[in-house]
Amino acid sequence: SPVVLSLSAKYTTITMIEITCNDRLGKKVRIKCNDDDTIGDLKKLVAAQTGTKWEKIQLKKWYTIYKNHVTLADYEIHDGMNLELYYT
Repeated sequence: SPVVLSLSAKYTTITMIEITCNDRLGKKVRIKCNDDDTIGDLKKLVAAQTGTKWEKIQLKKWYTIYKNHVTLADYEIHDGMNLELYYT
């Protein structure tokens, strides 16, 4: 007998958020992005504004180092949050 896959349509709303990244050395950038963007996407947006290579950027919050492949929504990064910007 044929296998029938049931596909349920799951609609999620994509919202634009603004995140502030501060390196505490005088550089503070505000980035507008989607909440379904990955940390790697956010790093590329930061790199475009700061002139730094995105591979050299590390984003942290306290002692949590954010991984490139995880989305902002998965890390529960919301509109108006501040992230720490480090250069490696």
